[in-house]
Order: sequence, then C-alpha cells, then structure tokens
Amino acid sequence: MKKNKKHTNKKEQEIKNQEPITKNKDKEQNMTPETNSNEAEQLTELEQLKAELKQEKDKYLRLYADFENFRKRTAKEKLELFETAGESLMKELLPVLDDFERALAEIKKEGDDALYKGVELIYEKFKNTLKKSGLKDVEVKKGDEFDPETHEAIAQVPGDKKMKGKIVDVVEKGYSMGNKTIRFPKVVTGS
Repeated sequence: MKKNKKHTNKKEQEIKNQEPITKNKDKEQNMTPETNSNEAEQLTELEQLKAELKQEKDKYLRLYADFENFRKRTAKEKLELFETAGESLMKELLPVLDDFERALAEIKKEGDDALYKGVELIYEKFKNTLKKSGLKDVEVKKGDEFDPETHEAIAQVPGDKKMKGKIVDVVEKGYSMGNKTIRFPKVVTGS
C-alpha cells in the first residue's frame, strides 16, 4: 500500500508540475490584441528607460572625467606656481649677481686680497640665498656643442675646424628655476 501511495504521489506531482504550463498556454491563447499591445508598450517603455539610463551614465562618466582632468591640471598649475613663484624677482636680481662676478674679476686683477675676500663673502652669501630659493646655474663650458634650444648665440667667430658649431666663449651665465630656464646662457660660437 505504501508503494501505491508513493506511486500516486509521484503522478500527482507530475500533473501539478504540468498544470501551470497548460494554464500559461491557456492565457496566451486567451490574450487579445489589446493585451499584446499593452505588453509591447511596456517593453518599449522599458527599452526607452534603459536607453535614457545609458545616456545618463555616459554623461556622468564624461563629466567625471572632465572634472578629474580639471583637478589634475589645477594641481599641476599650482605646483608650477609654487616652484616659480619668485621668478620675476629672480630675473631682477640676476644683473646684480652678474655685477658681483664682474667686480670680483676686477678686484682680483688689482691684487687687493682683503677687498677681494670681503666682496667674495658677500657674493657667496647672496648666491647661496638665491640657490635656496630655487635658482640653479645652467652648466655651459667652452668646447660644448652649441644647442639653439638651450643657448643664446650673440656672436660667431671664425676659428679652427675643431670649434665649428661649438661654444668658444660664455659671455653671460644662464639660470633656471625648477624645470624652467629663466635666462639662457649667452655664448659665442665658432664658425
């Protein structure tokens, strides 16, 4: 008897499982054109909402990317501003530094050691103060290759073939602050 109950229970379950399928089929058959159009409208509304959501997401991503670019650009500009904050002041002080160097050269020619040492101390103190503020020398030596991107040629002198296109003399030193050259070195080149 127990076997029969199990067997009938299985059959009942199979019938129950099949019932919803037949009910759905009945519903599909009973659908009128009106209900089909309502479902179609709902599907198109859903598709429209999905498309609008996609557009809004795209707008948001673009706006976010623009904002990130703006934030990075302003941070970079702010950093550059701090690095070169005293650039105009430095440009004004460079001729004073040049005058110190010329004065030291003339005092050395005269041979007054005490005066030379005094002026040299002031010069070194002044130069060190400028270096602490970010001023750096642009290294240029006689015999270096002339580069129009980093040197300013003020004259050309005829010379031997070894010095053609090379720096013969450095007339005025060049200086930079951070990554920016604030005064290019003025040089004489060989031709």
